[in-house]
Amino acid sequence: MPKKKVGIIFGGKSAEHEVSLQSAKNIVDAIDQDKYEVVLIGIDKQGKWHINDQSTYLLNAENPKLIQLNKSNEAVAIVPGETDHQLVRATDAGLLDQLDAVFPIVHGTLGEDGSLQGMMRIANLPFVGTSVLGSAICMDKDIAKRLLASAGINVANGLAYSRARRDQIDFADAKAQLGVPMFVKPANQGSSVGVSKVSTEAAFNQAIDEAFQYDQKVVIEETLVGREIECAVLGNENPKASIPGEILPQTEFYSYESKYIDETGAILEMPADLTEEEVNRLQHVAVEAFRTLECEGLARVDFFLTEDGDVYVNEVNTLPGFTRISMYPKLWEISGVSYPDLIDKLIELAIERHQRNRTLKSAVWDEE
Repeated sequence: MPKKKVGIIFGGKSAEHEVSLQSAKNIVDAIDQDKYEVVLIGIDKQGKWHINDQSTYLLNAENPKLIQLNKSNEAVAIVPGETDHQLVRATDAGLLDQLDAVFPIVHGTLGEDGSLQGMMRIANLPFVGTSVLGSAICMDKDIAKRLLASAGINVANGLAYSRARRDQIDFADAKAQLGVPMFVKPANQGSSVGVSKVSTEAAFNQAIDEAFQYDQKVVIEETLVGREIECAVLGNENPKASIPGEILPQTEFYSYESKYIDETGAILEMPADLTEEEVNRLQHVAVEAFRTLECEGLARVDFFLTEDGDVYVNEVNTLPGFTRISMYPKLWEISGVSYPDLIDKLIELAIERHQRNRTLKSAVWDEE
């Protein structure tokens, strides 16, 4: 049986560029290369796409602080509207082999906000993960939480301000509504990039300035006191939730460093010490949040579980990290799905959805 060709797209113009490189490395290391032929497409920080060789695609691959994309001389472009051979070498217009599926592991802006997903749709390429709408919804913390709340799912109280309304942001008003400490976040970032925990007006104003460096909208949220529980979800129309795990941060909060750089920055307890009733409730809410936000393929649902037993959804991440200390693959591993089998399943789900979408009519009248 011929190998399936799978394009792994990684890197990107994002504050999470280096996280994406780590995720790509772990996927390449885990994928069954007897079953799949891997095509590596690295996006540099300027947005240029490079075809990379598997033996040299990363520099300082074992050091999360120094890891870099090894830019190649083989630039690649995508041709919309084609049904096959959608990728061409920009240098000589040579066609690349047809891909059976794409694994876009580009975290953050332009990678998990629907932009790359829209490009894959236009190019008629099956791709792993949530499609355009769900990706865009989940990337925007403000919109996602409004939809979750409307579905009866608990979320933290918060305020949201666009850059155009920046002059309306007031520490005293936020403190009166949310208390202190409070969190200030860019609305459209992940991995705790640009997130600050603040209690004073000076720190608040500085946090607002920092958050606006990463996005055109900021979110200010109350602090929820509770255990940090995460659940992985897998599937399209019939999603399943993993056994939950718990994050025990060793710093003030689960920061970017704790997630991807410092392996001692947090203790990952898997499975979490929960009652059967708590596990069932968390899994149920995880699936409901997944469906409410139009997710497909995969997502990691992050919770706060309070002392009173209340469950709050903190975030739904549609392209969770696949680094060596990331929770998503680890949670499926303790749930009985190995890393290679997980990659298999994600690719199968991508192709399944693509085939399902092809059955839809694209015109009111058939062409003669």
